[in-house]
Amino acid sequence: MLARVESYLERFAALHPRKIDLSLGRIERLLAKLGDPQKRLPPVIHVAGTNGKGSTIAFMRACLEAEGRRVHVYTSPHLVRFNERIRLSGELVDDARLAEALSLIDAVNNGETITFFEATTAAAFALFSETPADALLLEVGLGGRYDATNVIEAPAATVIAPVSLDHVEWFGSTIPEIAYEKAGILRAGAPAIIGDQSPEGLAVIEREAARLDAPRFVSGRDFHVSFENGRLVYEDEAGLLDLPPPRLPGRHQFGNAGLAVATLRRLWPEIPASALDRGLRSAEWPARLQRLRLGPLTRLGPKPAEIWLDGAHNEDGGRALAEAMADFEDAAPAPLVLIAASLASKDTRGFLAHFRGLAQEALCVPLSGEHAGRSAEEVAAIARAVGLPAAASDSVASALEFFAARSWPSPPRILIIGSLYLAGDVLKANDEAPH
Repeated sequence: MLARVESYLERFAALHPRKIDLSLGRIERLLAKLGDPQKRLPPVIHVAGTNGKGSTIAFMRACLEAEGRRVHVYTSPHLVRFNERIRLSGELVDDARLAEALSLIDAVNNGETITFFEATTAAAFALFSETPADALLLEVGLGGRYDATNVIEAPAATVIAPVSLDHVEWFGSTIPEIAYEKAGILRAGAPAIIGDQSPEGLAVIEREAARLDAPRFVSGRDFHVSFENGRLVYEDEAGLLDLPPPRLPGRHQFGNAGLAVATLRRLWPEIPASALDRGLRSAEWPARLQRLRLGPLTRLGPKPAEIWLDGAHNEDGGRALAEAMADFEDAAPAPLVLIAASLASKDTRGFLAHFRGLAQEALCVPLSGEHAGRSAEEVAAIARAVGLPAAASDSVASALEFFAARSWPSPPRILIIGSLYLAGDVLKANDEAPH
């Protein structure tokens, strides 16, 4: 059955000459042939943004499930298996159902030009429409306005997580330009819950919301999130909540958790604080400051050592990650070293600059397969240019072995960063595929 899934995915990847071609016409055509499954979905919470989309969804899912609700989830990209993108009423779609849905899309599309993401999004909508649930948490794939997920006419709510510079080749090189694309998911009458934004980004999003008559609920104005005595304190017009710190580490996760709580309270005011409490304590989101367990890959590293994995890859992601590492250092000092890779399209310099003076050194590795990554030597040169001692290494395994051969004054803290593609390879090599 897995072979059938992979065969269909390979077929879809070959149906369009470009990997990315942002448009709604092709998927609208395909969905119409399918009977418009996107119109037969449970209440949809549509989530856009540059950083924090997936974490915000993870918190919402955990809180809703803690209350006993059934939740569909659509996210991208996957780390190890395509099935990770589609969660049906709490469980990852199995190979049999996925193959059946992909077969349907293949037959209905009949070889017409369509992108991989459009075809697989249509398959996801077909699956979601057939399976009962109380909510669908729908993550934008790229941008918002012309993303294939943006065919939902009447979402229950839209959410815009923090907007920063990324994918500038598609959306422009300024925050207002990128914010305009993210704001394309807003809909008339649907509440828009807006996370922390720069002033110029917020101005664009609010202007678009006002034009559409979408009620706004803005972080720092309509709801407030703070860190007090190790707790997450949330406050809105309905009152104040004293909640546990998010399970996902890093101070940036307080903002993501607060955005999730704001969204759920806006839609379901009756949701009990106990469900929010349990959800924040139990949320999982792989490759976001994930501490790797002892496995086939991590056994190659120093013993003992902390080995962490994060898929952050843009300048804002680097800042948040460096802040988290600084907090780790304050709580439990340890030598910090990096294993880093980068796509050629990313701001590698801006990302790595945040680790200057924090990490002792970086070993830079290439990305595997077809991904358009920078060479290990190029990433190392960029790291050195921003003041971070660095060298090239053949692979993550080789880098871990290099660190294992060294004498350390105290057990090191190793952080593997720079790409979700790298993160997926690491999880697969360490037998830690998401489930």
